[in-house]
Amino acid sequence: MRQMIKDLINSGYLKTPRIIDAFQKIDRKDFVPEKYKDESYVNAPLPIGYGQTISQPLTVAFLLELLQPEEGDKILDVGSGSGWQTALLAEIVGDRGKIFAMEIVPELCEFGKKNILKYDFIKRGIVKFICANASGGLSEEAPFDRIIAAASSEKIPELWKEQLKVNGRLVAPVLDSVWLLIKKGEKNFEEEEHKGFAFVPFVN
Repeated sequence: MRQMIKDLINSGYLKTPRIIDAFQKIDRKDFVPEKYKDESYVNAPLPIGYGQTISQPLTVAFLLELLQPEEGDKILDVGSGSGWQTALLAEIVGDRGKIFAMEIVPELCEFGKKNILKYDFIKRGIVKFICANASGGLSEEAPFDRIIAAASSEKIPELWKEQLKVNGRLVAPVLDSVWLLIKKGEKNFEEEEHKGFAFVPFVN
C-alpha cells in the first residue's frame, strides 16, 4: 500500500496532505472482493460484480484532488460501489462532516456498507447509505458542499447542479472525460474538462 501511495505522489496524482493522509489510513484491500485481494494495490480497476468495479487508485486520487473535500463538508457520493471512495471521503470530512453514499444495485449497496463497517464511520454518524437511484440526487439533504460520481453518463443531471451549494464543487464523468463544475451563482458554473478516462456506465 505504501508503494502504491508513493507512486501516486511521485506521478503527481496525489498532492493534498489531507487526501494523502486518507489514502494512508483507508486500506483499499478492505474494499476488494476476496478473490482479488492479492491485486489490491495494483493501479487498475478491479471487478466487484454486477458490471461494476472498484476504481483504479490513480483515478480516485485524480477525482478527489479535483473535488478538494474539506473537513466538515456535506458530500453526495454517487455510485458508492465498494465503499472505498466513500471511506476516503469520510476520513477527510471527519466528525463534523457527512457523506451520503448512493448506490442503485442492492447487492453492491450491502457490499459497500459491509466494507465500511470495518471502520467506524457509520457508528459515528459520518456515513449514511441510500440504496436508490441517484439520477435525481438527494433533495431532502441538499444543498451539498461537494457532489462526486464514479460512473459515466451522457450529461451531468441538472438536479445535481441545483443541489450544489454556491462555491461548491461537482466532479463527474461524462463519456470519456472527467468534468469539474464550480458553482459561481445559482445558474452560473465554471467548467473544466479532463479527457482520456474510462468509467463504467451510470445505472439508473
